[in-house]
Amino acid sequence: MGAAAITMNEADAAAWQSPVNPWIIALTVTLATFMEVLDTSIANVALPHIAGSLSAGQDESTWVLTSYLVSNAIVLPLSGWLSSIMGRKRFYMSCVALFTISSALCGFSLNLPMLIVFRVLQGAGGGGLQPSEQSILADTFAPAKRGMAFAVYGIAVVMAPAIGPTLGGWITDNFSWRWIFFVNIPVGIISLLLTQRLIQDPPYLKRRKLTETRIDYVGLSLIALGLGALQVVLDKGQREDWFESHFIVALTAVAVVALIFVIFWEWNHKDPIIDLHLFRERTFATANFLMFMLGFALLGSTLLLPLFMQTLLGYTAERSGLALMPGGFTIMIAMPVVGFLLSRYSPRYLMLFGLCMLSFSLFHMTNFDLGVDFRTVMFARVYQAAGLAFLFVPINTTAYSGLPRDKNNAASGLMNLARNIGGSVGISVVTTLLARRTQFHQVRLSENLSAGNPQFQSTLQGLTARFSGGAGGNAAQHAYALIQANLVRQSTMLAYIDNFWLLGIVIACLVPCVFLIKKVKPGGEIVAH
Repeated sequence: MGAAAITMNEADAAAWQSPVNPWIIALTVTLATFMEVLDTSIANVALPHIAGSLSAGQDESTWVLTSYLVSNAIVLPLSGWLSSIMGRKRFYMSCVALFTISSALCGFSLNLPMLIVFRVLQGAGGGGLQPSEQSILADTFAPAKRGMAFAVYGIAVVMAPAIGPTLGGWITDNFSWRWIFFVNIPVGIISLLLTQRLIQDPPYLKRRKLTETRIDYVGLSLIALGLGALQVVLDKGQREDWFESHFIVALTAVAVVALIFVIFWEWNHKDPIIDLHLFRERTFATANFLMFMLGFALLGSTLLLPLFMQTLLGYTAERSGLALMPGGFTIMIAMPVVGFLLSRYSPRYLMLFGLCMLSFSLFHMTNFDLGVDFRTVMFARVYQAAGLAFLFVPINTTAYSGLPRDKNNAASGLMNLARNIGGSVGISVVTTLLARRTQFHQVRLSENLSAGNPQFQSTLQGLTARFSGGAGGNAAQHAYALIQANLVRQSTMLAYIDNFWLLGIVIACLVPCVFLIKKVKPGGEIVAH
C-alpha cells in the first residue's frame, strides 16, 4: 500500500520517547511553520510596491502570490512520501533550508521573472514544513497530550494569516518590500540549528532506499498538474471573470480530469505517492472535511474584515490591525485551554461548541453597518477567534486517532492540503460574492433613483442647494456624485453582509458532521464499539 514507514511491533512503537523535552521540540518546529504561514499572507499588501519597483503591471505582479500557492499545494500531499525517501528530519531540514535560501533570493530579485521563480522554490520549501511539524508532534507526544501540542501549533497557523497583512504593510512602509523576505533568514537559520540538535526520527520510521522504490511518475505528474491547475483557477478566477475566460475554462478542465484520474490511479497503485486509503477511516475523512471548511471560514473572514474596515470604515492598515489584535490574543489564551480540556472531555463536545461560537460570530457580523464602531468589530473578531480555537485543536487531534503511527506523515500532508485548499476556495468564494452582490445591490438601489421618487428628488434638491454656494454651475453634478458614492458604499456594505450570512450558514450546517466522527475518549483514543 506504499506505507511511509516500516512498523515495529506495537510495544516498541508505544515505548519510544524522544530524549528531548517534547515542549522544546514543539517550539522548535513551530518556529519555522509560523514563518511559512506568515509568508503566505505577508506579501499581499506589498504587491503595489513590488510592481512599481520591478517595473511590472499590477496584474502581472499577482503571479508573485499565485506561484507560491501553486508549488506549496503540490508539495503538501507529497510530503509523507518524500519523508519516507529522505527521512523525516532530513526532509524537514531540507525544506527549512530551501525556504530560507529562496527567501534571500526573493529579496535580491532584479526583475519579476526572477522573483516568480524564487517564489516557486520558496513555496516548495514551505509546503513540506507544516505536514512535517504535525507528524513530528503526533509522534513526540502521547495521545493524551497531543491536544496541548496541537494548541501550540494552532497558535502559529491561525495567528499568522491574521497579522501577516498588517506586518507586511508596516515593513513595506518603513523599510522596503525586500525585507518581507529578508526577515525569514535569521528565523530559518535558528530553526535549522535547533532542529539539527534536538529532533530525531523515531526508530519505527525507516527510510526506504530509493533504488528499491518504484517511483510513481504518473501519480506524481497528475498530482502536480491537477493541484497546480486548481490553485491557479482559484487564485485567478475572479480576476479573469471565471468561466468567461478561456484560460480559466481550460485550466478547470485540466484540474478536474487530472484530479479524478489521480484518485483512481493512486487508489489502485501498489506504491502510491499519496495514501488515499486513509480516507477509509471515517474519523480521518470527516476531520479532513472539517479542516477544509475551517480553512474556508478562517481565510475567507480574515480577508473580509480588514478589507471592510479599510474600504468602508476608512481605517488605516495599522488601525484595522489593532481591531484584529485582541482576536490574536484570544487564540493564544484559548488554544492551550482547549488542549487542556481535550484531556478531560470528548473532542465532539469541544467541536460542537466551536462550530456554534464561530457561526454566532459570523451571524453577529451581519449586524454591521457603515456606522459600526471599533469596539463592535473588535469583539466580533474575539468571538470568531474563540470559535476557531475550539475547532482547530480537536479536529487535528481526532484526525490521528485510530491511525497507525507510521501513517502520521501521510495523514499530516492530507490534513494540511485540506486546510490550504479550503482557504483558497474560501478566498475565491468571498471575493467573487463580494463583487457580484455589490453589482446586484447597486442595480436594486439604483431603481429608487428616479424622477418619480419624491424622496430622491427632495434629497437631490437639498444637496444641490448645499453645493450651489461654492460649486459654481456644477452643484447638481456634485449632488449626483455624492448620491452615487453613497449608493456604492451601501451596496458594498450589503454585499459584505451577504458574505457574513453565507459563512455563518455554512458553518452552522457543519454541526451534523461532528456526529460522523467516532467517539473519542479524552486523551485521543477511539471508543471501541
